[in-house]
Amino acid sequence: MISNMAVSLFRHERIETTVTRAKELRIFAERMVTLGKNGSLHARRRALGFLRDKEVVHKLFTDIAVRNGSRNGGYTRIIKTRLRYGDCAPMSFIELVEKTTVTPENA
Repeated sequence: MISNMAVSLFRHERIETTVTRAKELRIFAERMVTLGKNGSLHARRRALGFLRDKEVVHKLFTDIAVRNGSRNGGYTRIIKTRLRYGDCAPMSFIELVEKTTVTPENA
């Protein structure tokens, strides 16, 4: 489940989930961005072994790692939003700190 959530996070750069899952996902997402910053073949294979999606790994190593090149950590942010209707679970957004901005000219 964490692997699938990490793939969704890197593909969409922002996902909504429970606070507990977001805190657990943060550990693995930060590790994957650190592998992307390393850029070696071994790091790419380790990321591919965890994420299992070639397009997302390519985006991680070419786009996300480059944007976070000057950061020493803290690549994700958790924003608490609401309580889920039904079971009252605390919900939050987890997103990449350095994300692409879509402007009307780019879209």
